[in-house]
This record gives sequence, structure tokens and C-alpha cells, in this order.
Amino acid sequence: MKRTGLDSGIAAYLLWGLFPLYFLLFIRSGALEVVAYRAAWSLAFCLVLLAVLRRLGDLRAIWRDRRTALSLAVAGVLIATNWTVYVYGVATGRTLDAALGYFINPLAVALLGVVVLRERLRPGQWVALGFGACAVVVLIVGYGQVPFIALTLALSFGTYSLVKKLAGRSVAPAPGLAFETGAVLPLALGYLGYLAVTGQSTVPPLSGYWFLMATTGIVTAVPLLLFADAARKVSMVTLGMLQYIAPVGQFLLGWLVFREPMPASRWAGFALVWVAIAAFAVDAILVSRRGGPSGRRASQALPGSAGRSDSAAPPHTP
Repeated sequence: MKRTGLDSGIAAYLLWGLFPLYFLLFIRSGALEVVAYRAAWSLAFCLVLLAVLRRLGDLRAIWRDRRTALSLAVAGVLIATNWTVYVYGVATGRTLDAALGYFINPLAVALLGVVVLRERLRPGQWVALGFGACAVVVLIVGYGQVPFIALTLALSFGTYSLVKKLAGRSVAPAPGLAFETGAVLPLALGYLGYLAVTGQSTVPPLSGYWFLMATTGIVTAVPLLLFADAARKVSMVTLGMLQYIAPVGQFLLGWLVFREPMPASRWAGFALVWVAIAAFAVDAILVSRRGGPSGRRASQALPGSAGRSDSAAPPHTP
């Protein structure tokens, strides 16, 4: 039976939605240590994959284009920041904050489009941004503090999406991820070396825990490859709707499995964010149904899509 890409998209976002359960396996390690290993093993997996596909030359092509290389290096720092905050959130019992961050992410992408790219939003999109801003205010007032994890996740990945868009669409997912992780590898290895020298490492070499940590490379890459397959085969409207599977899964895990508190203020904040998402989605669907160039542009401007093609960054890569 011919694959439509929808199954790949659903599988990718379901895996991202289940990430909190996976990263709880590394609860004894600090977020920076987990991310350092994740970067190293992701690079290793991508290099093996590129070697099998005989596409190692793609890395040389990226290196020769200084603008693309610099953009991907910046993207590597941004995604490493996103990973670190995400792992820290899960490890400290703040999965709901992480889910909120990925719900807010589409709003951050749209806001960056307006501020940096001077894009113009339609009235429905402004309404969505207004509700999103109200949600942040409600959460700040309700908690008495800024939702640092949620905002950092949203802004770091929103900026990552922007950088990937500005870098162009010529870089495929595997070599792009390899170059990004390679850019932060010196920092990762330096930190792991520091932990080893000072006796603070929590990962004994060649132990069962070491091999478990090695799976972070595969777990990082597989959803990305599934997403790339989906992005080639389904519309941006469909892809934009699928992206909410991940934060919904994280929200349900935080609320029902991890039993994180859901006071009235947090429910109110989430409710406002969901209204904002609904406004974005309805606006995009209505405009895309009109057809023609304007409809196509609308579908490409879906929240979280950042105008990406099949080779661009996915909406959620915790």
C-alpha cells in the first residue's frame, strides 16, 4: 500500500509526545550532561546514516557555504539550549511547563516573523497572538513568577525555526542535524571531560547506563526522519495540525501520569493558549480553502511551520 506520509507524521509527533517518559530514565544525570551525550550520539548516528547513504559530501557542501555553515552553527546552539531546558523541565517535575512552551511555540514563531521578517498578520492571527499574550499574563499573575521553562522553550525553538528559514531550504534533515550537533560537539565533549576529571560523571563507561545514554542519538534522529518523510508527502495545513499531538501528549503525561498540580490559574492559562491555537488554525484553514497563491502562502505560514519545506526544521524537537 502506498504511504501517504500521514502515518509518518503521526508517528513522529507521538514519539515527541512520549519524550518525557524516555528522559525520566536519565533522572540521575543533570540536564547538561544528558544534552552533551545527546549531541554526541546524535552526531554519531547521523554520520553513520550519511555514510550508509553515501551523502557525507553534503557536509562538505555546507562547510563551503559560509553563510549556511554559520547559520547552522547558531541553530545548533539554539537547539542545544532548547534540549537542555526541556530535559531540565522533565527532570524537575515540570512537564506541564514544557508542554505549555510547545503550545506557545507557534505564537513565538509568528511574533518573530512580524518583528524580524516584517511579515504582516491577518486579523485572526492578531487575535491569536492577543490570547497568547493574555495566557502568559494570567500564568505570571497566578504563579507569581515568569514561566521561565515555557517561555525559554518557545523562544529558543521559535528562533531556531527562524534561523533555519533564513539558512535556506537546500540542507536536508540528516546533514543539517549532523552539522548542528557538530557545531556544539566541542562544548559537549569539553563538559563531559570536565565531569570525568572532577569525578562528577554519572555515566560509567561501557556500563548499561552508558549504552542506554547512547540511544539518545537514535531517539533524537528517528522522529526527525519520520517528520521529513511526512513533510514531503502531506500538505502544510495537515502538518500544522499534526504538530499539536506532541504538546497534547506531554500535557496528558504531566497531568494524568506525573500528577503535576493544575490549579485554576494554570487551567486558565492553558485555556487561553488553546483558544489562541484554535484561532490560528481556523484562520489558516479558511484562507487555504480559498485556493490560489494566497491560500498556499497561508498554509505555509501555519503556526510553527516557519515556511519550511521538506528539508526545514520540524515544529517540535524536544
